[in-house]
Amino acid sequence: MQNEIKRVISEIDKISEKKPLKVISHNDTDGITSAAIFSRVLQRWNKKFTLEIVKNLDKEYIDSLGEDNALIFLDLGSGSLNYLKEKNTEVFILDHHELIQEIPKNVRMINPLLFDNENCSAAAVCYLFGKEISDQNKDLANLAIIGMVGDSFDSEINKTYQPIIEDAEIVKKRGPLLYPATRPLDRILEYSSGIYIPGVTGSFRGVIELLREAGIQKGPQGYKCICDLNDQEMSNLITAILLRKKGDKKAGDIIGNIWLTKFFNKLEDAREISALINACSRMGYPDAALGLCLGNRSEKRNSERIYAKYKKSISTALKYVTESEKIIGHNYTIINAKDNIKDTIIGTVTSIISYSPLYEEGTVIIGMAYDENNRLKVSARLSGKNGRNVRDVLAKAVEPLDAEVGGHPQAAGCLISKEDEEKFIENLKSQLEIEVVKIQDGKKQNV
Repeated sequence: MQNEIKRVISEIDKISEKKPLKVISHNDTDGITSAAIFSRVLQRWNKKFTLEIVKNLDKEYIDSLGEDNALIFLDLGSGSLNYLKEKNTEVFILDHHELIQEIPKNVRMINPLLFDNENCSAAAVCYLFGKEISDQNKDLANLAIIGMVGDSFDSEINKTYQPIIEDAEIVKKRGPLLYPATRPLDRILEYSSGIYIPGVTGSFRGVIELLREAGIQKGPQGYKCICDLNDQEMSNLITAILLRKKGDKKAGDIIGNIWLTKFFNKLEDAREISALINACSRMGYPDAALGLCLGNRSEKRNSERIYAKYKKSISTALKYVTESEKIIGHNYTIINAKDNIKDTIIGTVTSIISYSPLYEEGTVIIGMAYDENNRLKVSARLSGKNGRNVRDVLAKAVEPLDAEVGGHPQAAGCLISKEDEEKFIENLKSQLEIEVVKIQDGKKQNV
């Protein structure tokens, strides 16, 4: 991949002397950290550019792009190659999503899946691009780590990430994935993000009982943070949580890497920063999220206010999902929220539901909501780690329709015309009800 990065750097350098650069990035944590890294790199490289953050790429948007600029896509574009090949200009894509279309002649791509098959986030790709230009860009490694966490690449670190981690100011611990790990334990247990603990989440009394069982005492300054626990306290806390989640097949998923990174000259939980960035974008303020990533203190305060509103919106959306009718089949649940949930948060809501102990591992959760252009935004998630490839499921369901699918085997999405809503749901149900059979070691296994 490094050789391709060098070639793309050389090409962008030459083209930038003739044309301005237009950078287009995705509006999630990985996309916004990618945009922050790449814009800072271009600024230091003395390149003229404009930047736009978008929710998704579709034919109408791509057709609207002028051809006086060289186009650079970050964290998107791999699923839109059939549209991009029609552009009469140079196109560069720094992405990590699966490729299902042939790469056109006018497109140059840096995508880890084309090389060593070790996937990484787009923020990591952008960081490696910037570092190749100058070691001055090493100070952007922390943003690459936040992008890594935001796109869930932090559970198993591959060789692509090793040099990035070494460049970043990182403290890594192993523990329960409650965040922010830099806040007092009693607070994050009661209002836990990331883990639902029966009898504890939402219950102050349940929190105190759990901490007492774990032998974690309240000190003069209050309870410790997760990142301050010693090995014995961490072990006791994990045991106490697992006992309350006994019988939950996904209980083992609560343990993982906690990444503490320097942010505004203070160690912060990368998961919390990722959630903050994502919240700003989902509420329609990607500029605030970008400013936060670029170190703007005013935008930091603004983003924290937006985050509070976002949490309230998520709570309202989850209440609606709990009370609404759903389409339920064997190993799948479809939630068609229509205009009752914002399209910008339906993916987050679907992700939260996929971690719920109410759903067995392998259950496919599909969330849907209308966007401002009267289209149907579809988000698919796999509950647990083993089961159907949700990206393939969506791709087959949209085959008769004019729609593009993006994402990964465990998390994917697409946009559907509202007129095709009923047809899409029927196609989706047909795909989800197909029994998948794998042949392994000479034995038939149902998945």
